[in-house]
Order: sequence, then C-alpha cells, then structure tokens
Amino acid sequence: MAIDLTQFHQTFFEESLEALSDMEAELLRLDSHMSGRRVSDEFKADNESLNIIFRAVHSIKGGSSTFGFEVVANFSHVLESLLDDIRENRCKTTRDLISILLQSCDCLRTLVQNAQNGINTVPADINEFQIKLESLQGTNCAVTLDRRQKTRSIDHNDVAGWDISFVPNKNILSTGNDPVRIIRALTQLGKIRSRLNIKSLPSWKNINPEDIYLSWHIDFSEPIKKSQIENVFSWVIDDCVLNIIQKTDTQKSPTSKPVPDTDSNVDTRAPAPGASGNGLEVQSIRVSTPKVDALVDLVGELVITQTMLSQFSEEITPESIEKLQFGLGLLERNTRELQESVMGIRMLPVGFALNKLPRIVRDVSQKLGKKVKLDISGEGTELDKSVIESMGDALMHIVRNSVDHGLESPAERINAGKPETGTIQVQASQKGGSVVITIEDDGNGLDRDLILHKAIEKDLVAEDANLTDEQIDNLIFIPGFSTAAQVTGVSGRGVGMDVVRTRISELGGNVEVINKPGSGTKLTLRLPLTLAIMDGLCVKVGSQVYIIPLLSVIESLSVPDQNISRPAGGSELVPFHGEYLPFLKLYELFNLSSAVKNTSDGIIIIVEAESKKIGLLVDEIVGQQQVVVKSLETHYKRVEGVATATILGDGEVALILDISTLANLVNHKHHQGHSLKAAS
Repeated sequence: MAIDLTQFHQTFFEESLEALSDMEAELLRLDSHMSGRRVSDEFKADNESLNIIFRAVHSIKGGSSTFGFEVVANFSHVLESLLDDIRENRCKTTRDLISILLQSCDCLRTLVQNAQNGINTVPADINEFQIKLESLQGTNCAVTLDRRQKTRSIDHNDVAGWDISFVPNKNILSTGNDPVRIIRALTQLGKIRSRLNIKSLPSWKNINPEDIYLSWHIDFSEPIKKSQIENVFSWVIDDCVLNIIQKTDTQKSPTSKPVPDTDSNVDTRAPAPGASGNGLEVQSIRVSTPKVDALVDLVGELVITQTMLSQFSEEITPESIEKLQFGLGLLERNTRELQESVMGIRMLPVGFALNKLPRIVRDVSQKLGKKVKLDISGEGTELDKSVIESMGDALMHIVRNSVDHGLESPAERINAGKPETGTIQVQASQKGGSVVITIEDDGNGLDRDLILHKAIEKDLVAEDANLTDEQIDNLIFIPGFSTAAQVTGVSGRGVGMDVVRTRISELGGNVEVINKPGSGTKLTLRLPLTLAIMDGLCVKVGSQVYIIPLLSVIESLSVPDQNISRPAGGSELVPFHGEYLPFLKLYELFNLSSAVKNTSDGIIIIVEAESKKIGLLVDEIVGQQQVVVKSLETHYKRVEGVATATILGDGEVALILDISTLANLVNHKHHQGHSLKAAS
C-alpha cells in the first residue's frame, strides 16, 4: 500500500524554516567575528559552524527531493556544493562570501515558502542568483555577487512582463492607503490583468468595514523597469506583502494563488524567519516531554477527583459533606494546575522574536555605512506563541529606526566623543503578569525641535500648541509622521512607529518612550503573558459587571464633587498628582440608568493606554481576578469601547473594556468640546 507523503509536508516546511533560521544565526555569528575586516579579507571559519550550516542545507535537500519539491532540491544542491568547497578549504571565507550565503538563505527560504503555497516555479532573480552560485564553484570563490545586480536586465529580448502578487495588510486603510488606488496607478504604466482573491473574506456578520480581506494577482504584460512598478507600491511597501516576478518568453507566468506569506526575493530588508506579518506563522508547537508528562498526570488527577465527586451525585448525607468539600478543593486545585500547564504549552521563549534582529541590524547598518553592536539578553523569557508572532513587526520597526535615526555615523560619533561603534541593547524580562521588552540605543536621542517642526509642517499639531517634552516625544507615534528628509528603503514613509503602537495596543500592551537628548532613546514595550487569560479588575456599573485589563490600571480615586473641574466646552477633569485628567462616565457610555450618577458617590479608576491617562467613573470595585478571554465579534458584533468578553463564575457574561478606544473617545471629547454619544 502506497504511503501518502503529503501528511508529512507541513513537518518538512516547519523543520526547513527552523534549519534556515539556525543557518542564518551561524552565518551572522561568523560575520560578527569578522567585524572590522575588509570584505575581501580571508577568514578561517570554525568547522562546527560550517557543519551546522552544511547540515541545514543537506537536510532541506534530502527532504525536498523525497517530497518532490524539485525547485527547492535543485537550489539546495548548488548551495550544498559551494558549502562543501568551503568546508574542504577549496574556497576562501570572506565577509563578501558570508553576504552571498545570507542571500542564498533568503532565496532558499522564499523557495520553501513558495512550495508550501503550491508555487513550483523559480522567480527570475533567484534563477539568476542560482546560476551565479554555480559559477563560484571551483573558482576559489573570488567572484563578488552584488545584491544590486541580482535582477536580470530588462533590456533582454526575452522579457515578457511581470507577475505581481499584492497582499495588503488587514489594517492598511488605517494608514490612509487605498489598495484600489494603487492598482489604478499601476494601469497608468500599461495594460494589466488582475485576479481577485476573496478566500480570506469572512462571513457578512464578521466583516469589519475598516479592514481589507482581499488580495490581488496581477499579470503585467509591459516590459518596463521593475523600479517603475516598485515606485507605485512605495507608499504601501510596509503595509503589504509584495512579490514582483519577472516573466520571459520561455517562462509562463505563475497561475497559482497569491502568496501572502512570501518575503520579497533577496531583498536587503527581508526579515528573518519567523517575522510576524510577512513570515509564515508556525501552525504547530514543539512541546518538551516533561510538559506533556505533567499534563497527563494532571488529567489523571482530574479523573480521580471526578470519580470521587460522582459518588455523592445520588445522595448527600451530613456525614459526606466534609468529603464533598475535600473533593471540591481537590477539583479547584487540579483545575488551576491544569490551566497553568496547558498555558505553559503555548509559552515559547521570546528569543524566537528577538533572534531575527541581528540580521536586520547587519543589513541596515551595512546599507547606511554605520557600525552597530547589538546586545540581546533575556531570550529565555517565555511569552504566549500568539503574542510572539504578532509583535515581530513592531520589534523590526523599532530596531530599524534605532539604526537609521538613532545612531550616528562613525565620524559623527567620534566628533561627539563616543566610540565609533554604536550599541543597541534589547532586554526582555517578566514582571508580574506581563513581559517587558526594552530597546535602548546610545545614539543622539530624539530631536524635539525637529519633531515639533515636522509635526507643525504636516498639520499634525497646531502651530501655537504648548506641548510638554513627553508629548513631543510621543508625536513619533502619530500616523504619517516622519523626520526623514527623503523616503529610502529603510525609512521615511511615516508608518513605522505608528505600526509599533497599533500592533502593541492590539495585543493589550503599551509603549513608552524615554528620550535622552545626546545620549540615546529607550523604548519600553509591556505585553501580556498570554492573550487567552488575563488579569482584570472587576468593576460594577449599575447592575452590570465590567472588566478593566489590570495592565492598564494605574490607581483608583474617590474624588469629592467640588474637586472636579468643569471647563467651558470641554469634558470634566479630575485632579491626579498635579495634573488634570479627563474622565468618562461609563453609565453614560453604556446607557445604564441604574448606576451612580454623582461623582463623589462612585470611584474613578485611572487607566493609561498609548501614553494617554484618563479616568473611568464606576459604582464600585468588585475585585481582581483572572478571566478567560472570549471573542465578542464571533458571537455578537463589534461594540465601541469593548474589546472582548468573559464568563464569570456565576455564568454571567462580563464585557472587557477596550482602554485604547475609551482613551481616544474621552480625549476627543475633551479637545473638541463635543458631547460623547452614549452607546447602548
């Protein structure tokens, strides 16, 4: 009986991407040892590193051959032959060669991801790169491959156009970009044929009108320059997955579906494997044997407890009450341990997200001619798998901006009395129920005068605005803001730091920036350990119970009515440590007539989101507890001011408040002088 090999494909893809990650890490380690050398200087690589790199490629070659992925197997074979020359000292190891091998890693990753998505053709630029790799064998590796020459000249007679895969990010509209407008601009360059992919379109009741669920595959038949097409997409390059593949007369255009998870081919900004957004999400988790054993033991304890309690189901006597209470205590303890054990299975080291940063730093620093040292600590800190996958974009944006905007050039650093090599420190640690990640550089810090000037120039703030230093620093998070003089491949589009705050807020966390002019910048990301269970503050408004994420809570106050400030045309303000904060009456927002109306009779909870502090008026505080997060949109619809829901111990549903939305609502009311509409 024939064995169905397709059942092993997913395992092959995951193991291949992990092997490529190991290969890239070793190449970056070798590159760091060669720091300060010229790109052509010869270097003796240690055998263990070379063996790890060779084994990674050899494993991918063997698996791809077995499963019939010939495109992957052919490229792996060429790369394996080159690595064998290096191991046998038939090829000189230089920084230039390391760059070539890193490009090879990018190409092989793209081919593996294409195979996972059913694409079995070789992109034109990867095909040419493979030919050049073959030419290196037996030449002592003296040939230099320039990344800028990776794309075939479009003047050749065999050019037939371009195949374009365009997959916008779900929230692209929030950045002010419109995919349809981009495609219309493309038609001005020539005739196109597009196919619309609607497979990601949810059911009608689950559609959010502010999100994009569509993607396009575009057949462009004009033999124009690739740079002309890239210019059309330049405004959305950080908000989409874009794949531009050259067609030739001898190469039919791919007819497969758009590739939502494929990195741009051999791009200097290509993220390392595991990068959120553009990378493939891992659909399985490798669990250590002790964790599985502990889970099995707990299930066994639950079965024993269930058997014990079932004996009391028919009749309860006064004599059995004590045994029943003992059994319920066991059930509570075992359930709590089972919950912690299951959640532990989803916990992965945050190093999965941090390990892609060295490649980002290397590529960007070389492109900008800067010397950068990256220090990473706390990689073993555990975080929920879904949080790790979602925060990859934010970390990449921050580190890329630190290299580009934060750190000075070597000459500027020497003139300022600093070492010519800049330092970026990334540290992860667990504090209570959250994980804190700090990214700190020793650069020049944020130029507040320039930031304020640019914000006024772009009409993001009023010219006569009187902002504090902290408010000026936080202007970098406004959508569309950038201090870059021109748009480059690294930055300048004004979407990077906006993406950071948006992504972290979606995860229920927050971002803080500490600016030290002349000495550097420090950004602190606070993230919940998991998105499935959270610590919440239970409050009561009328007869309803609401949950406030504990991560957002600062303090609770009881404020006499006479201490409330009521400026004309604005919202009411509550005094808080020397400043006045706007506050929101939840009974007005949710139209609850039975709630406490007088401020002095209730409690004001001070919360913070996106560096905005506000107050929430509630009747009373019920207590603090862990709650299981349930999606509200899946069962009902989206409600303004509500993030998700949970089920309380008495079976009642409690709404979990969206602090970011509430902060925007109350600040809009405060600044615009409009009345806040009550939401039922």
